[in-house]
Amino acid sequence: MWNISKETLGALTLSGNFLTGIDQLPIVLPWCNLYRLELDFNMLKGPIPIPPPSTFQYSVSRNKLIGEIPPHIYNMTSLLLLDLSSNSLSGRIPPCMAYFSESLLILNLGSNNFDGPIPETCIMPNNIRVIDLGENQFQGHIPRSLANCMMLEHLVLGNNQIDDIFPFWLGPLQHLKVLILRFNRFHGEIGSWHIHFRFPKLRIIDLSNNEFIGDLPFEYFQNWDAIKLTEANDPWYKQANSTFEMLGYTLVLHYLYSMIMTNKGMQRFYQKIPNRFIAIDFSYNNFVRQIPISIGNLKGLHLLNLGGNNLTGDIPSSLGNLTQLKALDLSQNKLSGEIPWQLTRMTFLEFFNVSNNHLIGPIPQGKQFATFSNASFDINPGLCGTPLSRACGSFKALPPIPSSSKQGSTSIFNWKFVLMGYGSGLVIGVSIGYCITSWKHEWFVRTFGKRQRKWTRTERMRLGS
Repeated sequence: MWNISKETLGALTLSGNFLTGIDQLPIVLPWCNLYRLELDFNMLKGPIPIPPPSTFQYSVSRNKLIGEIPPHIYNMTSLLLLDLSSNSLSGRIPPCMAYFSESLLILNLGSNNFDGPIPETCIMPNNIRVIDLGENQFQGHIPRSLANCMMLEHLVLGNNQIDDIFPFWLGPLQHLKVLILRFNRFHGEIGSWHIHFRFPKLRIIDLSNNEFIGDLPFEYFQNWDAIKLTEANDPWYKQANSTFEMLGYTLVLHYLYSMIMTNKGMQRFYQKIPNRFIAIDFSYNNFVRQIPISIGNLKGLHLLNLGGNNLTGDIPSSLGNLTQLKALDLSQNKLSGEIPWQLTRMTFLEFFNVSNNHLIGPIPQGKQFATFSNASFDINPGLCGTPLSRACGSFKALPPIPSSSKQGSTSIFNWKFVLMGYGSGLVIGVSIGYCITSWKHEWFVRTFGKRQRKWTRTERMRLGS
């Protein structure tokens, strides 16, 4: 096979087969003019096959490859796309990655076993659009040099062991659309004081399962203009497109973006992401206080997940403005008050969860709310109405439990009413008792007193006879 068209073979695509290896594997594959090599979705084992230096596009994802990335690959100055995702590769990424190909557009090392710190990136000017390092064991901080990746659109760092604060320094990136930081050790407040870093094109952000604290960033919600836009009729998917010259031909590169995200209560792998999909997931952190009213301005949202925090106060009626929303999760918080009837305006809503809160009053009826089950409202003792078994007519919601700071005064206040009740009850009871007793006495005298006098006369007559 190695002697066939060594000089003329330009593209080789063997994806979606059951290949387990390459016989007589040389150090570097021998096709000197190869520009595209696609070996995805096979069962390849062993070390990574090394493509020739001429390669523009190299993809060997979803195999069973092991070992470290060979140094030869870091020296490939023509690479536009490198996708080694979903294998069992391991080791640390060397610092030389910072000087990787200036032409590189796509770097996907996700779903492997890489560890150690993430090396500095974008030290040299470059055009990189996608960096996916998710589902590994990377540690430490996000390199601040990522702020130099001025063309970056898609950054995935989820499911690692990154210990850092919110990367507000990425806010000036004018093309960043997707930011996935889920399942790490990010901590601290998001920091609304960095609002001049606007994230102007951001459409998907996932901060779930971290250790963030403080208020939700209402200033960000006010300024995320790209999330305010609706593109209901856009049929395309998020992707990187590029053209390059090879052997006198103009060739086109298309690469679909992918990610893992929780939607409608289930973790989902998006092998391709619709352009119109807009999502915010801040679930399972330690955000506190109220949900900002300004979140109702993000009218392009399809998914909003704020579950698993310590949010308090009412559900803002402004959420009813999110008419494109398909999934809303506010579960496992400390929200109180009633469910706003304005939420019935969300006619595309397919998933709704407000369970494990302190909500009270009737559940809104009609439209999408007629499709939700008991599970959407569980563990809210004050809620009533369909689909729950508690009817609102015969059910009185319990008042909220008073805080410890007011408990003493509340108890005194309640005892005053109790004593007043006992006092008034005693007076009324004595009065009624006196009346009844007097009436019974007169009746008794009238009834039995006459009989007693009649019996006495008879006895006297008998005694006289």
